[in-house]
Amino acid sequence: MNFQTIFNQKFPQVEALAPGRVNLLGEHTDYNDGFVLPTAIPQQTVVQIGLSDDRMYHFYSENLDERVDMVEESFKSGEMQEEYARYIFGCIQVLKEVGYTISPINLYVKSSVPLGSGLSSSAALEVATIRGIRQLFNLPIDDVEIAQFAQKAEIQYAHVQCGIMDQMASSLADTEHMLFLDTRTLERRVLPLPEGAKIVVIDSGVPRTLAGSGYNERRAECEQAAQLLGVKALRDITDVSLVETLPEPLRRRARHVVTENNRVLEALQNVASLEQFGELMNASHASLRDDYEVSVPALDILVDILQKTPGVFGARLTGAGFGGATVALVAAGEEKNIAEKVLEQYNHAGYTGNILVGA
Repeated sequence: MNFQTIFNQKFPQVEALAPGRVNLLGEHTDYNDGFVLPTAIPQQTVVQIGLSDDRMYHFYSENLDERVDMVEESFKSGEMQEEYARYIFGCIQVLKEVGYTISPINLYVKSSVPLGSGLSSSAALEVATIRGIRQLFNLPIDDVEIAQFAQKAEIQYAHVQCGIMDQMASSLADTEHMLFLDTRTLERRVLPLPEGAKIVVIDSGVPRTLAGSGYNERRAECEQAAQLLGVKALRDITDVSLVETLPEPLRRRARHVVTENNRVLEALQNVASLEQFGELMNASHASLRDDYEVSVPALDILVDILQKTPGVFGARLTGAGFGGATVALVAAGEEKNIAEKVLEQYNHAGYTGNILVGA
């Protein structure tokens, strides 16, 4: 199948793409106005768009082999069930809400960003969609605004109370650098990966969905903790001892956020130190496992194998957790051998994973 056969049009008028991302440090800090350090991955989502010949919107997902044909009113009434279409139509709606005219379109999407692996397949879809719409309708919006519209679409239409990191990474990051981002001010800096290091990403084989996981619950706990501490967001707490007065589990949730923000800032000061960066990644996973409680046994086993493998400087879960993928910083030139060796041990332990980056 392709755009031409699905929509009976000769060709799409525009094509746009956006990458997934992997987060090296700064997990669950973005919706706390904190600091993050993601990078883009090679896998991308591609959308092809043309104007609709009728007054309906038509979306097709090649990966899911699902087609949605609809008028605007059917979405507003809550009739749409297909999850991927909610993201697309959400992007259209948030642009309309600020006054842009978006005529009905045909949109064909295909993606190599794995679903349910914590690599921001949703953000890649949103950013690619808005990029394509910007091009088709010549909208005067920049790449930061694309990320902001994409985040708004996910919150309002996919009902995931996400931060801005995934969309900013998909819109602004590349595969050769890290993107330091202050999610409160949107101050950002492009930094090189630690010298002599490459990234390996391995999927645990345990899928997760954000809206159905504890993600929104964790966000609510952080907001409650910030309120009890008398600050706008946990980003405003830098001394971890200040969270010790909180009741459980808020104490542990806040402790993770405060220490994780401090880890990102420490990495920023010592970005050339490969060993120290790896230690910060290891500490991040322990904090996500013990204080934030978003890991699962499969992720812990995979991370443990990675951390014990020669040539691996640090490893942690990446993304929201509750399943998904791990990221490791490894010696350059050894990424393929390390990834294959780790995957073999992981599979031997009774799990089924796969190499996403580093093969």
